[in-house]
Amino acid sequence: MKRKLLNKLVLDVCTGPFVFGILIFVLIFVAGDLLFQAARLIIEQGVALGVVVRLFFYRLPEVVAMTIPMSSLLSTMLGMSTLNAGSELIALKSLGIPFRRILRPIFNASVWITLVALTLNETLVPYASIAADRLMKYEIMKNQASAVQEKVFLRDEEDGKLKRVMYINELNASKGIMSGIMMHEFDAEERLTRTVNAQRGIWRNSQWWIENGRIYSIDAEGEVSLLLRFERQMLALKLSPSQLESSTRRPVDMSAHELWTYINQTGTTVTTSGEDVARLWVLFHMKLGVPWACVIMAVLGAGFGASRRGRSGGGVGFGISVVIVFAYYVIMSLCRALGEAGSIPPFIAGWGPNIVFAIVALFFSWRVDRI
Repeated sequence: MKRKLLNKLVLDVCTGPFVFGILIFVLIFVAGDLLFQAARLIIEQGVALGVVVRLFFYRLPEVVAMTIPMSSLLSTMLGMSTLNAGSELIALKSLGIPFRRILRPIFNASVWITLVALTLNETLVPYASIAADRLMKYEIMKNQASAVQEKVFLRDEEDGKLKRVMYINELNASKGIMSGIMMHEFDAEERLTRTVNAQRGIWRNSQWWIENGRIYSIDAEGEVSLLLRFERQMLALKLSPSQLESSTRRPVDMSAHELWTYINQTGTTVTTSGEDVARLWVLFHMKLGVPWACVIMAVLGAGFGASRRGRSGGGVGFGISVVIVFAYYVIMSLCRALGEAGSIPPFIAGWGPNIVFAIVALFFSWRVDRI
């Protein structure tokens, strides 16, 4: 019973600030970006209000997912500051309850929040982002020339089984041209059996023709052998340029699971250089690492809030949270740049900010019991 009361006490003081954090951070992102974009589309381009509202709701899941780690930090910082200012933490220490025990319900709750964030990022966010991009491209920018898409891929499934994966380095749907083509074909057991590389593809006479390429065969042991070279060959792809453009997906729009499958199925030759492969692995680790920042930020906020003396308003806590989150994203951007350049391993690039802030969080938590 005492454990339940302690858990309830801690969670009660953190729940309100967490909800407040979600609302205020979403409001900041919406006011600073989405509303400005919506107003520009309506005023400058005469886009219908209904289309702009749809775009707003398609972008909203990504914004909410982004604010969850920030809200975790703010909620525990304000919650522990409240307990500290009211001398509840001193009372709990006098009863022999260490701070790590007070952290337990926060840690458990933040793990659940992380799982929710991961689920959101793996399901709703990618599809909402794709819907927003397509809305911008086909309904809002329909009278403008299509831009060249880079590093996109197409999955072709039949009866729920993967038939082929096609990677395109550049696609210009308006001109019916693609370059840097790689296609992997799979058998009924989804084993890679053949790879086709081509420098260029052209849409001609309602067919895709690929030029200057090679076809490789992969046996059951994974041995690769060159079958033939060709100057020009018809590609068994029934999609027109516009259909291909709408069906392809960029790696940034994939979930972590889709990205992992994509990288492993296509192998190290998925792009034209090792640097590009590193970029994909960095993106994969970041898609996993950022949601788990919820746990680290929650522990950091709790330790920092509990170590502060006196009561300070929510505005001060909010300001400190913004500074900490800004520092996190600066380190994340630095790690990403180093990872994409190959200076550090992709795992470190994706998880490095979490490791750094986890050390800081553990320091503040250790410090609380010694104040």
